[in-house]
Amino acid sequence: MGIVTPFPTPSKATQIGFDRLELMRILDLYGRMVAAGHWRDYAIDLGKDAAVFAAFRRAAERPEFRIEKRPALRNKQGMWALIGEGGAVVKRGHELGPVLAPVERRFMKLVEN
Repeated sequence: MGIVTPFPTPSKATQIGFDRLELMRILDLYGRMVAAGHWRDYAIDLGKDAAVFAAFRRAAERPEFRIEKRPALRNKQGMWALIGEGGAVVKRGHELGPVLAPVERRFMKLVEN
């Protein structure tokens, strides 16, 4: 009864997240894909190493695309990555716009059909 166990304190690691402009750009693309009837659900994972936005065709499947922000890779390959359904990196870069370009081109094809 006299033993007090301290509550674990959070680690000093900071959480990686999307800033407002990045999130607006990603959610704008998501909204257009939803309006086209291609995507139906999304998930956001904010961790200590990366922030991930995943877009799903159906909630019970693997994500069709994942948009990852990894600041540790900023000086190497670029902190942004677009990862396909199979786990392969579709596009990687230093800026968000060019990384989202393959999905936006795909959206243009969906509208065209």
